[in-house]
Amino acid sequence: MSKKAKKGVLLVQLGTPNAPTTGEVRKYLTEFLMDPRVMDIPYISRSLLVKGIIVPRRAPRSADTYSTIWCEKTGSPLMRYSLDQQKMLQADLGEEYHVELAMRYQEPSIPKAMKNLEGMFLESLTVIPLFPQYASATTGSVIDRVMELMRSWQYFPKLNFVSSYCEDPLMVEVISDHARYHDLQRFDHFLFSYHGLPVRQLAKIDPKKELSCPDFGCESCKKETKPFCYLSQCYATTRAVVAKLGIPEGKYTVCFQSRLGKTPWIQPYTSDSLHELAKSGKKRILVFSPAFVADCIETLDEIKVEYAKEFKESGGQEVEMVESLNNNPKWITALKKMVLENGN
Repeated sequence: MSKKAKKGVLLVQLGTPNAPTTGEVRKYLTEFLMDPRVMDIPYISRSLLVKGIIVPRRAPRSADTYSTIWCEKTGSPLMRYSLDQQKMLQADLGEEYHVELAMRYQEPSIPKAMKNLEGMFLESLTVIPLFPQYASATTGSVIDRVMELMRSWQYFPKLNFVSSYCEDPLMVEVISDHARYHDLQRFDHFLFSYHGLPVRQLAKIDPKKELSCPDFGCESCKKETKPFCYLSQCYATTRAVVAKLGIPEGKYTVCFQSRLGKTPWIQPYTSDSLHELAKSGKKRILVFSPAFVADCIETLDEIKVEYAKEFKESGGQEVEMVESLNNNPKWITALKKMVLENGN
């Protein structure tokens, strides 16, 4: 009797440069920003903007920033924690499963991971993009790439995509547990800072082109979960964490960071929110970053260094950040649960 085929799991994170050097950061940024789901403008315009303006300006600065959080042995924190998540999930699932880790941009690449999985003649493959809230530029891009690569496969296992888990109870528990590492009573206000998106991308989920998305989001997005609306899912995550921690209305703000270019992005911007809070007399802020499942440059530098400095210059005193999900065993249990519920 032939050995039973394994079930496959593919975890996909955004990506990280191979080294904190200008050349490696340039390669990473170019691949990232040339993705048409990320920079959703015509190819020629995208190429001129990315390769001619954005990357030459950002690569040296980003390389300097990466060097401040880089570990010689394990690389970037994003890589270190992503590898931890892969290894811990593999241990929890056991020999019946094979867990691969890939980065959407750079190494370990999705093509290499898919090549490994193809040769295993799997019964099923569960793909989990490591982005709790669905967006075309993140989860959509991962799914697009996986499906593109599978076109050449001569057999197809049962295929499962976990496209969103913005209200996953175990994930919310981990975020709340990590928040309680801090003395919550010390803080005047709480910020839920999500990765930003151009406003135009919110409306693109509607094939009939009937949606109109204001910069601050429509009221229904803030009150109810709309399938595949990134903004709506950000508010859904926030509501779940706020309820878990008992944060009162009026003491928290949902905002968005890491905008790029001059086109309108989802507002309010995190930097603007911090300035306003400082001006209103708030002194101590605790920041959540629920769009990330591992600490990375956007959390360790952008929030803890850049935004903290701006807040103090505006009159505030302290910005602290809630640790990401990282290698918390309860988060690994959440991933295992997703696999078992979707992979059969």
